[in-house]
Amino acid sequence: MAKEGRSLIIPFLISALILTLSTFFFRWGILFVLSMISWISVGFLIYFFRDPERMIPANENIILSPADGRILSIENIHENEYLHELVQKISIFMSPLNVHINRIPLSGRVEYFRYQPGKFLAAYRAESSTENEQAIIGISNGQTRLLFKQIAGVLARRIVCQLKKDEPVRLGERFGMIKFGSRVELFLPHQIKVQVKLNQSVKGGETILGVILDGHEK
Repeated sequence: MAKEGRSLIIPFLISALILTLSTFFFRWGILFVLSMISWISVGFLIYFFRDPERMIPANENIILSPADGRILSIENIHENEYLHELVQKISIFMSPLNVHINRIPLSGRVEYFRYQPGKFLAAYRAESSTENEQAIIGISNGQTRLLFKQIAGVLARRIVCQLKKDEPVRLGERFGMIKFGSRVELFLPHQIKVQVKLNQSVKGGETILGVILDGHEK
């Protein structure tokens, strides 16, 4: 279970135990209903903050998905903040039922970091990419650079990002999460061959989003 969930789960668990004990003592129907609601809430929170282990591919020539979810869009755009070039933008929608732990897509160093406060539009809306609260991270390994974003959604009111500028990072390692439904975007240079398709389900730290070409491949 993700440590970020403990501060939420523990109060609900204590409330559920108190309400359950009170139900046995007082035999009030309302206490029974409240205790059931509390236990359902505890179960949902434990499920939401689950943190399963992942089989990280042993290949430094790939880009891994930083999140679980569904490929919402794949498009070519000009990225003006960090890469400053025409890139391939991959958007991943994370529903409240997905694992919300985020993982590093490329080994290297955090060369760029910016936190942007903003709105909480629904994560599936295109405007959320620029208007919502987000953490923007650029990674470089000396040969390849990429940019990716953690974007808050209508329910996700807190981005957890443990990264700092100039920090070394390793492919597939955990670095944070976005709570309760959100969006993650990657901006990949064109020397990276995209390996996923629209509407495909992906897993953070396991699904290969792209392969870094060596200059001879097309």
